[in-house]
Amino acid sequence: MAVPKRKMSKARRDARRANWKLTVPQLIECPQCHQPKMPHRVCPECGFYNGKAVVTAE
Repeated sequence: MAVPKRKMSKARRDARRANWKLTVPQLIECPQCHQPKMPHRVCPECGFYNGKAVVTAE
């Protein structure tokens, strides 16, 4: 069984765990309605994707 040879310091342990943060989803402006939307997805406001009406907007 693997056992640590020396105790890992709190600073080293916490530095390793410091990179588990969430990232904010990136938003772009829709070319049709200029509302923020996630990239590579249909715009929830106007229903356009890649310059074409894909779904009817609610």
